[in-house]
Amino acid sequence: MVDPNRSVVCIGECLVDLIAEDRKDLMRADRFMIREGGAPANVSVALARLGVPVKLCAVVGRDPFGYRLRDLLDREGVDTRALRMTSEAATSLALAWTNDRGDGEFQLLRMADRLLSDTDADNARPTEAAALVAGSVVLSDRESRRGAVAALDLATSNGVPVVFDLNLRPTLWRSMDQARIAIEQFLYSARLIKVSMDDARGVWGAETPEAVFGRLEQYPARTIVITDGGRGVWYRNERQEPHYLPVYPVKVVEPTGAGDAFTAAITARMLERGWMPAEDDDIRFAMAAGALATTKAGAWPGLPTRRAIESFLRERGQARGVASS
Repeated sequence: MVDPNRSVVCIGECLVDLIAEDRKDLMRADRFMIREGGAPANVSVALARLGVPVKLCAVVGRDPFGYRLRDLLDREGVDTRALRMTSEAATSLALAWTNDRGDGEFQLLRMADRLLSDTDADNARPTEAAALVAGSVVLSDRESRRGAVAALDLATSNGVPVVFDLNLRPTLWRSMDQARIAIEQFLYSARLIKVSMDDARGVWGAETPEAVFGRLEQYPARTIVITDGGRGVWYRNERQEPHYLPVYPVKVVEPTGAGDAFTAAITARMLERGWMPAEDDDIRFAMAAGALATTKAGAWPGLPTRRAIESFLRERGQARGVASS
């Protein structure tokens, strides 16, 4: 069961997405939608909609976009006491578009989010968290990496489970060697690792799920999940054989936020089940969340509630094992 007195802490970027309309890439787009985003912010909103207490640790500018983000997070029920507003930099931005495979692509313009510090980590109180959720973007800058590592150290020293989503953004790194070094500590500390095939190709050159599992078997994570857009999901618990599940077919409007909806949903399931190894029903729950997230434009509009996920699964005859908070 989820402890109502302990929040999940999501740490990293909170920003504004500028999303190319009509599923066009940047070569052809002539209009952009303004949407709230940043993977940790997306996960925090998704968790809140699933009824999980959640706190966001991030830095935004003391500007209209920063106030917009803070106010909307408050409205969603996300604890923003660890969201710092600064006059030193503007709120970070991300360009988002859909490639010819139908997958989302991103280019980040990092500004205020780079200022995350160890003081911000202390203020988020990860020692008291139900879990710590982080991705790789926060690790790509020296200063924000220091803040994220401080949060990780506080969490792991107090037995707080860590969820790591290797959401690689290649343009943020000087080299993949730098990325591989930066993510090591989080991979070794994570109880749950989520990685996409695109991320795995970028970081390790892995071309198959089997190669990814082989690359990650050195880490003690209880569950490893590999997503591959519309091509399916693989997962493995400890040293067991991998399981494969096909995606749910839906009418995709725009893929931004689908991976973050998945991360939030699988985290919620792990919390409910006391961090026992994942089962098919847990992965299906997360896949349903990711599928529903693609049916609306923007990261936040499509993030589903628990009721929406349960209804989606019931319609497909796969609602057994869906827990209530």
